[in-house]
Amino acid sequence: MGKFQSKQPQSLGGSRATLFVFAMGALDTMAFISNAFLLTLFGGFISDSYFSRFKTCVAFGCLEIVGYLILATQAHLTHLRPQPCKGMNMDQHCEAATTAQQAILFSGLYLVALGTGGVKAALPSLGADQFDDRDPEEAASLSSYFNWLMFSYTLGAIIGVTFLVWISSNLGWDWAFGICAMIVAMGIFCLAIGHSTYRTNVPKRSALIGIIQVFVVAVRNRKLRASEGHEMHEIHDKETGHDETLQRTDQFKFLDRAAMKRNSEDPSGSWKLCTVTQVEEAKILVRMLPIILSTVFMNTCLAQLQTFSIQQSTTMTRKIGSFEMPGPSIPVIPLLFMFILIPIYDRFFVPVARKITGIPTGITTLQRVAVGLVLSTLSMAISGVVETHRKKVAINHGLVDSTDPLPMSVFWLGIQYGIFGIADMFTLVGLLEFFYAESSSGMKSLGTAISWCSLAFGYYTSSVVVNVVNKASGGWLSSNNLNRDRLEYFYWLLAGMSVVNFAVYLLCASWYKYKRVEEKSEDCIEKKIDVSIGKNTSVEG
Repeated sequence: MGKFQSKQPQSLGGSRATLFVFAMGALDTMAFISNAFLLTLFGGFISDSYFSRFKTCVAFGCLEIVGYLILATQAHLTHLRPQPCKGMNMDQHCEAATTAQQAILFSGLYLVALGTGGVKAALPSLGADQFDDRDPEEAASLSSYFNWLMFSYTLGAIIGVTFLVWISSNLGWDWAFGICAMIVAMGIFCLAIGHSTYRTNVPKRSALIGIIQVFVVAVRNRKLRASEGHEMHEIHDKETGHDETLQRTDQFKFLDRAAMKRNSEDPSGSWKLCTVTQVEEAKILVRMLPIILSTVFMNTCLAQLQTFSIQQSTTMTRKIGSFEMPGPSIPVIPLLFMFILIPIYDRFFVPVARKITGIPTGITTLQRVAVGLVLSTLSMAISGVVETHRKKVAINHGLVDSTDPLPMSVFWLGIQYGIFGIADMFTLVGLLEFFYAESSSGMKSLGTAISWCSLAFGYYTSSVVVNVVNKASGGWLSSNNLNRDRLEYFYWLLAGMSVVNFAVYLLCASWYKYKRVEEKSEDCIEKKIDVSIGKNTSVEG
């Protein structure tokens, strides 16, 4: 599966082409953020294996539109949803949703999730494909591209958590979902306008199927030993879909058995023999897993911060003059920090760091992720301090059991939220760039999809963390009154666990070995190369 078609005109690609990608990213995020990413894996698989990145974005964007239209229709037509609850408080009588009403709701939600997953997987890779990392100038622009992609996401998210939240609160969910559908349609239109400028990838094979094949063949060949002089199989052939040939690495030697020839007649491309490149693609995926897993806890902290900060905001003064900020719009605070700091990082920090380190991106992607993890730890510690102060204000003013707002501005939460926003800027962009760069040419979309999975798993595990902490602590967070809970203890616990998580990440990052691509000439077609393993090399795995 190629990164792009061979010998495409120089007039294609570059920063001009990515402008349309930024538009789609901003508009799609604007729609989705107001309503998050395991389905990106499916979208990445489809993009790498069957559709081009552009077609994946268009097709899955259309699914997203259909989902929003279903939700808008259900929100507008009263007979498609349960009637509002009657009565007050304990005397409320609520009508249960029918099976048909539930089916409509979940159909709309899953179509939105599926559509967004496909777009989030393919869109970053589509933009990154516009830069040839073999060209020094374009390689430098590639890192900048990921910064500006995050900037477009941030812009869309700001509008989503303010304008669309206001629409849903004041005009109704039918208006909000309908506008989301129109916004995504605008995004697809913007993306389509730039179609003639894109460098496009042409899917030729499924790297994921090839990876599964490696594990199957490695198990089948588990009795083979390198000491027996078996040859490692590789093919330099554009028709096989290998546009880059990966060099063999020493990690996970057990998988090397998948490329060992039993005899000269072993067929390639079957479930009996793999190429060295296929084996290395499997190794890349295995090496990536500890990196992505060590960033999950940061997103668990993010989920907790978003949940409890909104709850904290309901006890604080949210007015700015005569305007009162809606609680669900509190996440706009870190987004504003990111909106301001991303251009500063890209235009000022990176050039200065580049002069010091000699690295085109200023710092490496793994170093960038590390900075984000440190800042997220700091954010959790500050969250504990702010919550301690908030509770003191409640006690000093006798408002512990009152529903009246505390004489304390909601912008106190901006300290912890702002630092976490900066952490997210470092970590998420670093992960996107890292997984795109380290993935083979046949699994670029799947690589960027994996980076979104850190966010998904973080949100999934957040509720587990709360339940475990509640049981272990005797109920730090079990009260319905935030002023009587021990939220500050919970924040400090998360800060301590973040320190441990950072230490684990450092071990994973230092252990990681970057992929090695074998240079080859354009005329190296249909040439088979068999590489012998050294007689004394152990492949015990």
